[in-house]
Amino acid sequence: MASRTRLSLLHFLGALALLSSLVIVKGESPYKFYTWTVTYGIIYPLGVPQQVILINGQFPGPRLDVVTNDNIILNLINKLDQPFLLTWNGIKQRKNSWQDGVLGTNCPIPPNSNFTYKFQTKDQIGTYNYFPSTAFHKAAGGFGAINVYARPRIPIPYPLPAEDFTLLIGDWFKTNHKTLQQRLDSGGVLPFPDGMLINGQTQTTFTGDQGKTYMFRISNVGLSSTFNFRIQGHTMKVVEVEGSHVMQTDYDSLDVHVGQSLSLLVTLNQSPKDYYIVASSRFVRANLSVTALLRYSNSGVPASGDKPPLPPGELVWSMRQARTFRWNLTANAARPNPQGSFHYGKINTTKSFVFSNSAPLINGKQRYAVNGVSYVNSETPPKLADHFNITGVFSTSAIQSVPSNSPATVATSVVKASLHDFLEIVFQNNEKSVQSWHLDGYDFWVVGFGSGQWTPAKRSLYNLVDALTRHTTQVYPNSWTAILVSLDNQGMWNMRSAIWERQYLGQQFYLKVWDPVQSLANEYNPPDNLLRCGKAIGRRP
Repeated sequence: MASRTRLSLLHFLGALALLSSLVIVKGESPYKFYTWTVTYGIIYPLGVPQQVILINGQFPGPRLDVVTNDNIILNLINKLDQPFLLTWNGIKQRKNSWQDGVLGTNCPIPPNSNFTYKFQTKDQIGTYNYFPSTAFHKAAGGFGAINVYARPRIPIPYPLPAEDFTLLIGDWFKTNHKTLQQRLDSGGVLPFPDGMLINGQTQTTFTGDQGKTYMFRISNVGLSSTFNFRIQGHTMKVVEVEGSHVMQTDYDSLDVHVGQSLSLLVTLNQSPKDYYIVASSRFVRANLSVTALLRYSNSGVPASGDKPPLPPGELVWSMRQARTFRWNLTANAARPNPQGSFHYGKINTTKSFVFSNSAPLINGKQRYAVNGVSYVNSETPPKLADHFNITGVFSTSAIQSVPSNSPATVATSVVKASLHDFLEIVFQNNEKSVQSWHLDGYDFWVVGFGSGQWTPAKRSLYNLVDALTRHTTQVYPNSWTAILVSLDNQGMWNMRSAIWERQYLGQQFYLKVWDPVQSLANEYNPPDNLLRCGKAIGRRP
């Protein structure tokens, strides 16, 4: 009797353990596995043969179509002749800056070697992209789209479109990326781009059915140029910007700055024919354009008439448009709670920074700087140096919280902040060109744009109710942009110019978000396959 009771108890415990394991498996977010091989190839994007970076033989690279909270396991094989990394632009890497894929957090993958990225699209939806962060590889391609879709049971604030069209748009150089890099290394600046591309081409067509609505997912993957986007005879309803649902407004044309992404809905409600899609550069001395076609499936009529023109003016028009992007307070994003349930405007800031970009000559060479400090990469990534307590790699005192008139210097600069700080950051641009600033690991509220010099009195102009959240913001010439950031993601995060020449020559730094109490609730341990380089070689966790 006792043995039967023990046996029954064992059966019950075994069934309970099996049930528990089934619940865990059922509740875990899906895993998606990829193997990508990075090689060179010769193609003709602007009509002449040039060496580009291919991923699995594709230019642009493969599109990642994933869902909120998917776990991405991506084995990247580097067949180039140089070390290589990809960064996942806009993916927050929650508690996991180990996977961010920039030189401040990761050792580059050596030639003929591989590294497996392991990250999650935690609590995110929206339109993003990836690109190379090493050397000047971005000028050779290696970029692609990341589309993060909402989970099936999470509502979205618009009807499901008939189909998605992904448009990776950017300026392009015919010159080899190594030659461009050598030009920068020798103290020069980049020439003017040679053209623009949509999905790696100068001509492409998007076909849809009359009466249906389509989503256009647009990213500026270029090196330096803002573009204005428009579709002949059609209005565009912006519904999402870099992971945030926005108040739905119709536009005839849209400015998209370097590094930015957005999603818009277009209804094919015109006569059946082909219509011009145009992207044209902005805020530059010479205009570049690229044209595609929107084709109605029931038509054989070619596009005709004038291509839609650029909007009048530049700075004033663009800044006014930027202020029209507003957070949709009643809509959810990746989670079911409304976006507006987080009342950011009622939170007191714990720290304030004013970061001013500049273009100094240092030792006779062109550099770019933040508050007079031009960033230089270290052989040891600051993230690894911080984790392994390696001294002498980076400086936390180089960049001050406000600009100064001191001579420009170089440093591997890190700005320290505490987990759960609430920051006010002002980007001051005293130059004559548009700037574009990006922060890894976060999105932020863009609460204000203004001309001239920022002063504390400008805070009265801030939008503290429904400002847009995004990961990349523009700063207009001789103007300022203010953002608010809630530091809820521990790690080492790159704040950089999205204009790649400026990033390469020093307009960047790292934001160390830390808590003195080490906890897996705040940050994951380094991965088992962590690459080590510089002074971190031989170090163990």
